[in-house]
Amino acid sequence: MGRILDAITSPADIKVLTDEELSILAHEIREQIVATTSKTGGHVASSLGAVEIILAVHSLIDSPKDRFVFDVGHQAYAHKLITGRSAEFDTLRQAGGISGFPRPDESPHDVHYSGHASDSISIALGLAKARELRRSDEKVVALIGDASLSGGMAFEALNTIGQLQIPMVIILNDNEMSISRNVGALVRHLGAIRSSASYRQARDQSQERLEGSGEGSGALGRAFVNFGRSAKDSIKQFFVPDTMLFEQLGILCTPPIDGHNITAMRNILRTALDADGPVLVHVVTKKGAGYEPAEADPERFHGLGSYDIATGTSARKLSGPQNFTEVFGKSLVREARADEHIVAITAAMPSGTGLKEFAREFPDRFIDVGIAEENAVGMAAGLALSGLKPVVAIYSTFLQRAIDQIATDCALPNCNVVFAIDRAGVVGEDGPTHHGIFDITYCRMIPGMRMLAPSDEAELASALHTALRLGGPVAVRYPRGAGVGVAVPEDPQVFAEGKSRTVREGSDVAILAFGDRVAAALQAAEQLAEEGVDARVVDMRWVKPLDEDAIVAAAGTKLVVTVENGIVSGGAGEGVLHVLTKRGLQVPVRILGVDDQVVPHGKPATLLADLGLDGNGIAAAIRDAL
Repeated sequence: MGRILDAITSPADIKVLTDEELSILAHEIREQIVATTSKTGGHVASSLGAVEIILAVHSLIDSPKDRFVFDVGHQAYAHKLITGRSAEFDTLRQAGGISGFPRPDESPHDVHYSGHASDSISIALGLAKARELRRSDEKVVALIGDASLSGGMAFEALNTIGQLQIPMVIILNDNEMSISRNVGALVRHLGAIRSSASYRQARDQSQERLEGSGEGSGALGRAFVNFGRSAKDSIKQFFVPDTMLFEQLGILCTPPIDGHNITAMRNILRTALDADGPVLVHVVTKKGAGYEPAEADPERFHGLGSYDIATGTSARKLSGPQNFTEVFGKSLVREARADEHIVAITAAMPSGTGLKEFAREFPDRFIDVGIAEENAVGMAAGLALSGLKPVVAIYSTFLQRAIDQIATDCALPNCNVVFAIDRAGVVGEDGPTHHGIFDITYCRMIPGMRMLAPSDEAELASALHTALRLGGPVAVRYPRGAGVGVAVPEDPQVFAEGKSRTVREGSDVAILAFGDRVAAALQAAEQLAEEGVDARVVDMRWVKPLDEDAIVAAAGTKLVVTVENGIVSGGAGEGVLHVLTKRGLQVPVRILGVDDQVVPHGKPATLLADLGLDGNGIAAAIRDAL
């Protein structure tokens, strides 16, 4: 007997399935997610936990007319499987294959380019308001996790929704985890609701009434359909505590229901979708549900590479260089042992940013603010104003959400804050919402900001050591993945500000390389040497301030080439060109970086080659220019 999944080509196909058949389909989807991600890697635990939610929603709405908005989108694998992408699901996150996140250019069922947290409610609110202005009738549903709900953007949207009273459904997927264990007062609030005896009684009563109400015609169904402020008191008995946060905002909220119970989910959603005001459906799920290794270790299974299905063990990593994140984490611990003023801050990423060891050794000096990058940077400014040395460790793509706080709260008062910008440059399989290609530009544009771009593990340790000894805001950007294999020094250097190092002499062409592109520049120089072209390679070290002496010296060759793993517009190469222009120097210049384009997903090495930023691409650009 074939799988139900194999017969599903669009969400319309699941509308004819019974609750029992939907439960079977949920099991098949989990098997497919595990089978595929064991080879491709991906966001496993979050997608396994949201299967029934996705099936329940799609069984009741008419997508793509009705709009189903995902927050982050890393939980959307079941959505992809039932929206016509099952046959190509084995290409997940592979170059040329389907994305690991919703993408409108991939399917009309994908509403927006999900990838960053806490934006789904705002987007859904805009869709609902547009529906009101057009006088159309489409349903709007947003799915947001409890961790994403802690982000300020989500609260801003909830406040507006409560004010406007626009009909829409917000599904709060409460799994008690984001990437790492959730933190904050909101999490404690949700936990109190989950564990409340009065909530459990109210939940049972409401579900009994729902199950007896047919198509939402029972007491609670009528309450939803006739929702308004006057109806609120009449149904208050179902919702506890009476002072629940969401109801205070003017949003009707259900008691928590089992997010893996298809029948309960469909019943509550059916009535919520018919309401004439905003409804928040509180759903409790288990991250990694249905796959024991992911249930046991949801943090590791949030996002990982290939693994063994039977054991959940990640594919064995061949011995090799430490990755940059590990080097940063160990270096910061060493620095903190010598300086009690150092404090580490992250935004829901203690593992991803390498701060777990710091948190264990210095728990009082470690702060995880949750998914709230603006708060992290603003708090760092306050710490710095009090004489401490905050180190803010956030991925490049997520730090761009706090540009205003970097500029106004940190740089304007010249606060001594170090920004450890992880995943800088092209990051790979997570694709365009996660590539860290804008940080050079947004740091360069801020007065008073300095920026270091270490090229290897030893340079990273010394860059951090240097940044902690400078006044004012300093950023250190470094890529995802393994270093080049050099030893990390026990006694890091203090770099001279704005001074580069020449790693290869040459007189025909000068390659001014930034960060991880130094190794590629050296490879290009070796190729060119075999062709009789003598290439100088300079590790620029500093993105800001630039080494103007090195740039002037480079102008003495036939060609100046800049190479950076970031966007060209406003980048380091344009900074070099500005210096040459300011000095009145005329020399051919070739700026290599990411042009004005969207970089797709794929393995970093493949993407860098496609962008012409590997050794072969740099050499080819120089041949062409010469």
